[in-house]
Amino acid sequence: MIDILVIMERRYNSKLIIDDLRNKMVFIGGPRQVGKTTLAQTIAAGYPNNVYLNWDNPKHKLRITGQEWSPQTDCLIFDEIHKYTHWKNLVKGIWDTRLNEEKIIVTGSSRLNVYRRSGDSMLGRYHYHTLHPFSLSEYNQTATPTTMPKPCHTLDFSKQGTGLAELFKFGGFPEPLLESRERTLLRWQNERFERTFREDIRDNEQLRDISRLELLGALLPRRVASPLSLSSLSEDVGASPKTIIKWMEILERNYYCFRVMPYHRRIERALKKESKYYLWDWSEIEDKGARFENMIGSHLLKFCDFYKDCFGIRTRLWYIRDREKREVDFLVTWNDIPWFLAECKLKNRKASALEYYGKRLNVQQRFLVTMDERDHFLDRKNGTYIIPASRFLMALV
Repeated sequence: MIDILVIMERRYNSKLIIDDLRNKMVFIGGPRQVGKTTLAQTIAAGYPNNVYLNWDNPKHKLRITGQEWSPQTDCLIFDEIHKYTHWKNLVKGIWDTRLNEEKIIVTGSSRLNVYRRSGDSMLGRYHYHTLHPFSLSEYNQTATPTTMPKPCHTLDFSKQGTGLAELFKFGGFPEPLLESRERTLLRWQNERFERTFREDIRDNEQLRDISRLELLGALLPRRVASPLSLSSLSEDVGASPKTIIKWMEILERNYYCFRVMPYHRRIERALKKESKYYLWDWSEIEDKGARFENMIGSHLLKFCDFYKDCFGIRTRLWYIRDREKREVDFLVTWNDIPWFLAECKLKNRKASALEYYGKRLNVQQRFLVTMDERDHFLDRKNGTYIIPASRFLMALV
């Protein structure tokens, strides 16, 4: 079995974060318990005089606001500091007046780059990295690119990964994946749900009705992989559609779920408004088909965020659906150019929409991704590559 404790210290974006620290602060965002603190402390260990300060620690709060650390400090970590109302002004001032050119890493379980209401802008002073759960490629310790990739390059499926069954069942978060025990998974899921809603959202958002937001969160695992029906959720939760939209944005900001919007350029009668939502922890989803699609979507989002965070490439994840109900689960674009299409099926089934949209968008890389290891061939009739997830995911990050 692969030792997650070892690869926890060698995350997929470590080298590029270290490179970014030469000139700017680095903000590391991501869901609770994904390994942000471990990553930050591992990077800081490369500097002889490093200091770790967590806003949740009362003594650390006083040291942060009083700026009490050794003048010889060469690397500072501020963990969960976004819970302080004026954190941006504070960190900006520390950065602008630092004496020893110390490196600064800021981590948090909410989106640190959208908290504009908390003070002065820090534009140009930091690079933002989103830390994702383990993917199949990272689980197999595959090296990630450190040089600029070629535009819309052809994906390489020469490697086949191991551990797909564990990832599918236990998700990509370190603790349940490391243990690979159902007892650990269920307890971890309950604790993460409660702490996300009762601590993160309570501390970061101005929200009174936390109980109905929890109900909304509990309903989402049954609604992934389909365009979200606001009217249905409105009835089930007992809140207006406008409130549901606001609460979904809160869940996104706090890394409980992520949104995939419909792509409609150059497509007649395409859906334009109905987004699909997926969970950061796909292990919560009972339906295996929806969980498989969520797992693939999570891998693709990590792939897009890596290219955007580390190389500045505007890679983005979409889905496609028109009024005739022709649908493809995922489209990835490169600087607004359609790059590749992916449809997810537990078993190989006909996916005619891949050919239909592939021709209209001039996309040559079309993939039908399955769980069946025997499905690995090119369907020359429609130009679709049938490929098992154990190979497809290894071509990502």
